[in-house]
Amino acid sequence: MNNYESVHVGIVGARGYSGRDLARLLLRHPAVSLQAVFSQDPNFKLSLELPELSAKNVQTLGMDSLFDPKQSLQVIFLATPAEVSLEIAPKLINLGLDVVDLSGAFRLQAETALNDYKKWYGFEHNELESLHQSYFGLVPWAGRPPKKQKSKGRLVSNPGCYSTSVMMALIPLLKDGLLEAEGLVIDAKSGTSGAGRKASEALLFTEVEAECLPYKIAKHQHYPEIVQWTQKFSGVHTEPVFTTHLMPFRRGILSSIYGKLKTGVTAKEVQASFDRAYENSALVDVKDLSVSSNPASLLTLKAVVGSARTHLRYQVDGQQLYLFSLIDNLMKGAASQAVENFNLLSDLPSETGLMSCEGNL
Repeated sequence: MNNYESVHVGIVGARGYSGRDLARLLLRHPAVSLQAVFSQDPNFKLSLELPELSAKNVQTLGMDSLFDPKQSLQVIFLATPAEVSLEIAPKLINLGLDVVDLSGAFRLQAETALNDYKKWYGFEHNELESLHQSYFGLVPWAGRPPKKQKSKGRLVSNPGCYSTSVMMALIPLLKDGLLEAEGLVIDAKSGTSGAGRKASEALLFTEVEAECLPYKIAKHQHYPEIVQWTQKFSGVHTEPVFTTHLMPFRRGILSSIYGKLKTGVTAKEVQASFDRAYENSALVDVKDLSVSSNPASLLTLKAVVGSARTHLRYQVDGQQLYLFSLIDNLMKGAASQAVENFNLLSDLPSETGLMSCEGNL
């Protein structure tokens, strides 16, 4: 049995879908001591919804306690709206705490970032220093974050759920020069939990049942993230057609990606590219649909929902590539990737505490 030194952590926003999954993961993580969850409602008791918190003596505290210098916390997870993360993350890192932010507040770091935030997120970004200092935590592509400075914490920006699904599929093939950058089409579908845990007429059962609803057409905030970070990690600029759809199931993302392989590229080379990229990634599984006797069984979301895994599936027909990426939007798309980033901050293998999370087949 491995002996780990416990890191004291807290969560802001543990009541949301991603925050609840995050709390469950941290409660059973071998190197974590979840000390507190923080809420703006002083009368709220998350333990009523997550009894596991009471069993582990996790405190529910008000937001003022978050900045108490007497706190023994080392890492804070922010499962909060982007505007909230924008306000509190810089304060926390200035107190010397490491922060893993699940929102989009610090994901865009291009020269046009401040204008991009106004365009894609609808708010003014006023934390340029923190934006440039943040580390974009797409695991495994980002590598390990920088070592901690004595007086200041580190800020990890957790990628978006759609962005994660798309980039895990595209980066290896673009980086290895196998895939044409022009003409890429991405048709991405997500369950209703991707919209968060809030009351909305558009998310009522009677509105989404038996539907497939395109939304945020040409306006989805994950699009500039995909463009910027795909180029950063692959060295190739691409501007794909990207459409998102709301589906009548709770969780999971299926991104269907269509593109052209460069002349002469074979399915064997596609597989070799993925093998090189993810040979040390225990949570990524790649399969060629054309060699399976039951391709449909490899494309089921049930295999990844509830797990931290990424399933990449592909088929080559001449020069045409059919590429599919399947993740749980609340896990690899949010909570479990946040834990992967915590592991890297703590110099642990990225999969620590996540291998036992399996799909719901």
